[in-house]
Amino acid sequence: MRFTDTLPTPSAEALAHSEQLAQRIRAAIERNAGSISFHDFMQMALYEPGLGYYVAGLRKIGQAGDFITAPEISPLFSQCLANQCAQVLTELGGGDMLELGAGSGIMAADMLAHLENIGCLPDHYLILDLSPELRDRQRQTLQQHVPHLLARVVWLDRLPATPLRGVIVGNEVLDAMPVELFTVTNGVPFPVDVTIADQGFAFTPHPNPSPSRGEGLREKLPSAVQKLLLPSPLEGEGLGVRGSSYTSEFNPALPAWMRSMADTLAAGVLLLIDYGYEHADYYRPERTAGTLLCHYQHRVHANPLIYPGLQDITASVDFTAVANAGLDAGLELAGYTTQAMFLANSGLEAVFMQALEANPAKQYHLAQQVRTLSLPAEMGERFKVMAFSKGFTPTLDGFRLASRQHYL
Repeated sequence: MRFTDTLPTPSAEALAHSEQLAQRIRAAIERNAGSISFHDFMQMALYEPGLGYYVAGLRKIGQAGDFITAPEISPLFSQCLANQCAQVLTELGGGDMLELGAGSGIMAADMLAHLENIGCLPDHYLILDLSPELRDRQRQTLQQHVPHLLARVVWLDRLPATPLRGVIVGNEVLDAMPVELFTVTNGVPFPVDVTIADQGFAFTPHPNPSPSRGEGLREKLPSAVQKLLLPSPLEGEGLGVRGSSYTSEFNPALPAWMRSMADTLAAGVLLLIDYGYEHADYYRPERTAGTLLCHYQHRVHANPLIYPGLQDITASVDFTAVANAGLDAGLELAGYTTQAMFLANSGLEAVFMQALEANPAKQYHLAQQVRTLSLPAEMGERFKVMAFSKGFTPTLDGFRLASRQHYL
């Protein structure tokens, strides 16, 4: 994945699609007195019915798309994840699995195949995905790889009404949730809005921001952000950043989303895998431009306002905020570590050796996959794994060694 300011020009058809969405966004801006929050812009760009990036019929994942995920890189990732799920299902005496946003379906296929091999299939494998195009790909992938297990797979339009016993898995789900952008001016945070500019969009400057608006945003920020970034009247200069050069983001939907996960889980474990940082690193003063990034045809850039509907827009995950939201929702924090350590704890060496024995000619490719998944310079440390439990007390295998909970 290359970071660049030069992007390929979309096709005429793609540009027409993007313009349709841009017209809807402009209409929303005009209805809202000339600007909308970046959160609302990102929501429309990614999820506007029929046109948003994640719900329109565009190829997103894989070599023909805009980015590639760990399950696409190697089945070893999914097999390790399946080992952790198997421990939970075994301890519970069976149960269901729910995957949030199943991408191309390859993780579901590889996990089901591995769970079958080790004699620990779930009763049902539920998939919640908003994209009709991805649902079709998921069905095709499962039909190709595990056709005899397709009857266990159920696609959902919403979270199940009856809480499940088992495992909920979300791989790169949190980073796709719309975020609120803010900038800090003289110790006070102000929201960053989006307005119309020429034929496109621009961030709205705040030359004379309203203090009341800044204080309203201050109340929404997690308390730890306030302490790290913003001077407190009780603390004089405080611990925060001063001036107008600090911009970052936060996920306002996290508390409600984690409550919905807690309500969905009767007993078992929620596993979340994503890229991000602990709070102190996420909001360190040197990170003055936040973490917002865009992916378009395997290029990475920092302009979320172009090509609405054609590019992925993501923000790194604040794992401290995720942990706090989970605890507030009544879940137990059951584990937190790097992807590299989670995979090592979950049998990466064993599944690698099994794959190598089955196909010795693929030794180089398998070794490359392991390096990509686990090296610090690749995905090994940038990606983290966090687990929450409910009605489940055994220590999870994937977090036996190298816990990072003390960093949260």
